[in-house]
Amino acid sequence: MINTENAVVLLVDVQGKLAQKVAGSEDLHQKIAQLLRACQHFDVPVVWVEQLPNKLGPTTSSLADLMPNNTPIAKQTFSAYAHPEVEKNLTELNRKQVILCGIETHICVYQTACDLLREHYHVHVVTDATSSCQSSHYHSGITMMRQHGAWITVVEALLFEWQQQAGEPDFKSFLSLIN
Repeated sequence: MINTENAVVLLVDVQGKLAQKVAGSEDLHQKIAQLLRACQHFDVPVVWVEQLPNKLGPTTSSLADLMPNNTPIAKQTFSAYAHPEVEKNLTELNRKQVILCGIETHICVYQTACDLLREHYHVHVVTDATSSCQSSHYHSGITMMRQHGAWITVVEALLFEWQQQAGEPDFKSFLSLIN
């Protein structure tokens, strides 16, 4: 199970025109926003990367606004983990459960997952918070990550893992994250 004390979310490349072109763009943005609000609620850190932002544009403002205390890491490599600053941030956070969301599933998310798995991180891919321009590429990316050993989940399942029980005093505020 994923726990809040050992988890970090890695948001990959939800930026520019591509963020609007991927399959299910509106749903993708809603699910990532839900996940980012949950990170605030549960105090789970977020590492945020952008692929060549000077060429592809910045992260979608609706998502960037949910991370006012974070600064994106600009990268050129497809794998986020290949960037030294991402590796440094994850090492300093000392959290071994990396929750991946973003685009594109079969390229940057996939290569990031492979690098993290090689470094013995527990990788959890949030399937309703990742996408690709083509549905077949998305499904191939999920299949490839699963074959490499990544765990597959969805936002709602992840949030209930973090909450763990209904009797907590903050359960009503938790439910506002779900609805």
